[in-house]
Amino acid sequence: MKPIQIDWEELELACERNAVNVVSYLDLETGAVLVFYGESEDEQERHRQVKRNLTRYLEVAPVPPKDQYKWMEKFIATLTDEELRERVLVAIDGKGAFRRFKDLLVHYPGVRERWFAYRGLHLHAYINQWIDSRHIELAEPPPWGFDVVPPDDEPVAAAVVTAELGPGEVLRRQAKELVDKIPAVELELAIAFLTFLKDRQGGRVSRPPGH
Repeated sequence: MKPIQIDWEELELACERNAVNVVSYLDLETGAVLVFYGESEDEQERHRQVKRNLTRYLEVAPVPPKDQYKWMEKFIATLTDEELRERVLVAIDGKGAFRRFKDLLVHYPGVRERWFAYRGLHLHAYINQWIDSRHIELAEPPPWGFDVVPPDDEPVAAAVVTAELGPGEVLRRQAKELVDKIPAVELELAIAFLTFLKDRQGGRVSRPPGH
């Protein structure tokens, strides 16, 4: 069989997709990736045709969920900011861990970008190994190259992590630090004042003039 030019973007999606009843195939003649969701009779018929020609169509084996979960755990272990690490560990506990993990990282743009890069290295290494194990001949190398090595998971300094927090999270931490410094006898008054501001502004505190 002649070398093929793979649709790398679609192959990446297929390798990380673990949705129920969704199956992907790599066309060994064109390099295209076919995805079947089982949503219509017409699609199911086309799927049956593909399964009858498995010399041309190779089913894509996605990364097992347990392995993707380990990627998250290993990434979290690189965070030395204890408060951030604790929040993320709570987010990935139980069913729906992947969705909660992604939702939480929206508030930490710098950490989110590092996670995408971290996950990408693991995913690309997996794809390279999968292609090699199936003896697929490529017309061109993958855009990330053949020598992809997942990171050694060295911890990231807490100061670096804090610098990458979203603006809202930075303000919340500053507020927490101020509250911690208020004497206990004055906490009730401080809370009452913040509640008054929140109620008056509909949840938004006005900035002082000139800011």
